[in-house]
Amino acid sequence: MQETKATRPVLVVDLDGTLIKSDMLYECFWAGFARDWRTPFRAASELRKGRAALKARLAACAPPDPASLPYTPEVLDYIRAWRETGGRVALVTAADQSLADAIARHLGLFDEVHGSDGQTNLKGPAKAALLTRRFASEGFVYIGDSPADLPVWQAAAGAVTVGLSPALRARVETLHADAVHLAPPHSIARAALRAMRPHQWLKNLLVFFPLLAAHVLEAGALTQAAIAFAAFSLVASSVYLLNDLLDLGADRAHPRKRNRPLASGALPLATGMVLVPILVLSGGALALTLEPLFLLVLLLYYALTITYSLWLKRRPIIDICTLASLYTLRVAAGGAATGLVLSVWLLAFSAFLFFSLAAVKRQAELVDMAERGLDTVAGRGYRVGDLPVITQMATASGFVAVLVLMLYVNEPTVLTKYNYPVLIWGACLVLLYWVARMILVAQRGRMEDDPVVFAARDRTSQVAFVLIVGLFVGAGLL
Repeated sequence: MQETKATRPVLVVDLDGTLIKSDMLYECFWAGFARDWRTPFRAASELRKGRAALKARLAACAPPDPASLPYTPEVLDYIRAWRETGGRVALVTAADQSLADAIARHLGLFDEVHGSDGQTNLKGPAKAALLTRRFASEGFVYIGDSPADLPVWQAAAGAVTVGLSPALRARVETLHADAVHLAPPHSIARAALRAMRPHQWLKNLLVFFPLLAAHVLEAGALTQAAIAFAAFSLVASSVYLLNDLLDLGADRAHPRKRNRPLASGALPLATGMVLVPILVLSGGALALTLEPLFLLVLLLYYALTITYSLWLKRRPIIDICTLASLYTLRVAAGGAATGLVLSVWLLAFSAFLFFSLAAVKRQAELVDMAERGLDTVAGRGYRVGDLPVITQMATASGFVAVLVLMLYVNEPTVLTKYNYPVLIWGACLVLLYWVARMILVAQRGRMEDDPVVFAARDRTSQVAFVLIVGLFVGAGLL
């Protein structure tokens, strides 16, 4: 198509899923939910007035920062190239007008902006009608991303698509044989799996801990523990997704977390919202095949994690206590699933060890903040100046866990379980070294993940684990 500058069509750009790899309605909803737990109820009430009214209400309550949104590079490049040749560009979106204006001001790439106004949801036929009236003389080329854009492409002089499936591309090409296709579709399934964080499922191996401590290795008990592991993993993944939805703004400001599927736009927010209940229900279904007490522990874990995501993670010290409790609940769940009664020694050891690891997690975050020149970070209740206190807490609690294990060696019941309990003293020394090393690694800024996940990948931690298990096995067999 050859046009002069005077007759060249206007380039009209969609926002949701096109200019940004997200949806502003869901962005506002989750930003609002993170600030106020009543947001879903208020949104449901506002929705009765129409989708445009809902968008206006959410945009007024919790507008996201335009600078943090996941923009589509290919679309930005296309807009800049269009402007460099003298073409005009308009941002026309079903998102609320206030959000569209803010994004346009941030980018500085648009000659005019149109959005929903609280009464009219500017989408599909409504958008096509507006554009036909507004650009009746020069016409327009439209950049969109979804089936809802088909009426707009039908009225347009040209089509540019973003991330369309092959089937939808073919439909667009029946309207415009010379359609331009930007940003090929990516795998939603792969992004969803990444968002579920299967590497974090390593923490759920703690459900096997009661079996090891009780020297129970029967096939039936192992099967029950395996089902408990699967149930916990599905429920935990649901929590990870929920937490990522609530932390979109904070994650995008973080150098590593910004690459998470939801924060980066690789996984649509709507898909993440659908996965949350599916994973919870799937985990609950598995839990129903085990002892009722296991389901109770799982429900307690889920309730505590949601409370942590919404409130407790912003409360200093309480957040560490909560993380330690979540670790310990995994151990308790293993006992509940297999019918094993947990000893006071095991519970005390778990509580102190996991409090230490939770403190190490915060220690690593504070070290990272210091290296990035930050004093505070959104969504957390700590300052960099708290680092010495958190480090002391991690050290003290970890050493108390080792002390609990040492006292356990002197218990009379140990003599009936182990033929050569003196070897457990060797396990205590290895554990003491490992706790001290984890704190040192975090202090040096080398721990970029959850401490349990880090330990599972760390060669030194793997050797320490093998030594501890070997010493316990040797104490029982010799």
